[in-house]
Amino acid sequence: MSPASLLAAALLLAAVFVLFVASVGLWKLPDALARQHAGTKAATLALAALVVGAAIAAWDSAWTVRLLALLALLVATLPAASHALARAAVRENVAPEELERAERV
Repeated sequence: MSPASLLAAALLLAAVFVLFVASVGLWKLPDALARQHAGTKAATLALAALVVGAAIAAWDSAWTVRLLALLALLVATLPAASHALARAAVRENVAPEELERAERV
């Protein structure tokens, strides 16, 4: 395997690992705001690693430009959307108890 292929594979595996950690956080964290924080931060990092790994694997200028445009769009919108949702919950004076997940049976 070439060094570029190894780097691409490492980035793709890192993305999978970060998404796995985020899924555990979504499952274990106590309330909606904490779960939203874990999911958004990890998803942004994982998608960045995934897009850069795919760009390296493709090694084509047309695909690289498309993937970097996708990355720019995601980096701009994911944190902004998460912030807007969290701010809406705070503005509505939602109590943390109301955001907690129902206990599993």
